[in-house]
Amino acid sequence: MKNTASSKLEVGSWKLKVESSLLLGLISMCGVACAAEINRPDLPAPAQVEAALSNHLLVKNATSSLKMEQATQYRWNNGPYEFNLRAGSSQRRVISSGQNLKEWDVALERPLRLPNKVGIDQDIGTASMQRAEFALGDARHEAGRTLLKLWFVWHREQEQVLLWQKQIDILKQQALMTEKRVKAGDAPKIELNQVVATEAIASISWHQAQLRALLAANDLTRQFPAIHLPQTLSPTTPQAIEHDYVFWKTRIFNDNHELGMVQAQNQVQHLMAQRSRADRIPDPTVGIRYSNEMGGNEKLAGVYLTVPLSFGHRSAIADGATQQAVITADQEAFVTRRIEGDIYAAHTQAVKSYDTWQQAREAALAINNNAELIARAYTFGEVSLSESLTARRFALESSLAEKLAQLDANEARYRLLLDAHQLWANEEVHEHHD
Repeated sequence: MKNTASSKLEVGSWKLKVESSLLLGLISMCGVACAAEINRPDLPAPAQVEAALSNHLLVKNATSSLKMEQATQYRWNNGPYEFNLRAGSSQRRVISSGQNLKEWDVALERPLRLPNKVGIDQDIGTASMQRAEFALGDARHEAGRTLLKLWFVWHREQEQVLLWQKQIDILKQQALMTEKRVKAGDAPKIELNQVVATEAIASISWHQAQLRALLAANDLTRQFPAIHLPQTLSPTTPQAIEHDYVFWKTRIFNDNHELGMVQAQNQVQHLMAQRSRADRIPDPTVGIRYSNEMGGNEKLAGVYLTVPLSFGHRSAIADGATQQAVITADQEAFVTRRIEGDIYAAHTQAVKSYDTWQQAREAALAINNNAELIARAYTFGEVSLSESLTARRFALESSLAEKLAQLDANEARYRLLLDAHQLWANEEVHEHHD
């Protein structure tokens, strides 16, 4: 009975483990699928982003370089040597007998890589492929940074167009109200002229904002034709940055294309230096030879070995390759420090931009409320038109500052997420694939 109960317990435990594994797998798959469905309203659609990045020139060039590196890896694996066929013909003249005898010979030879060089060459091919894969990832990442920057440049200009349009509408209402007061004899006509002039100035600013938005849209769509600019914008409320600088530094460093590319290049150079040192011992050439001599009376067959003799040339090449590896190692340290500085700047900007937006929002809310109160006071003749227009101008400036601060906070946060490969799900899939 105990054995039966124990067996049932083991079977139940095994089923639980299997079910748990399947559940975790489903959760993981759902996580990737759900991430792919994330569509932030203030950013292009994920499908457009994927098409835009894949068709960017930087990514296309990096893809071609990767394919070229695949051919290079095949060359490293197979080595540079080929079979050589040698053939010759000669005529022997025997002076004592006056005979002319025809002779010929043929040989087949091939240099042979030493076993240690074969392994090094294969490692060089593998490291070069890794470097090309990191270069492709870095190209996608840089294209993503450019897309994000150009998108928010256009977004800012478009928001200014909307704000100036709103200001013009308000001034038109102000002009109608002033015109009624002038007709009623409650205000001088000069106030109506003042409102009309202010509206004209706002119209100039609106046209200038439209021009800037048009140029920004051209810059964006020219580099990323797959991006379709929406008719209406949906700016989102900024979010505070979670976790501290150490978290983001670790996350970004653990999966950084540029650093991986430099590290792979460093490995390639060290392998090249190792290959040059191994090449101080030349590869031998082995061949077989057959000759027909003395008019066919003598036939010779044999094997021969050829070894180059070097007098310092190979050692000089090895020394140069070693120094090149040292330079590449220094480059890795330089890139590491620069990336660390970029991470600090991106994290600090994201945190401070959010704080700045909160302050700008509070200021804009207070100033706009004050402008509404002054506008109502002007309706009843309690304040002058100049005071109302001044309050309206302050309200516009505060609204514009709050809107730009909002976009700055969102862009800074998205930039941090992009560097950590958490912004666009398609990029995350490419990273795991690589």
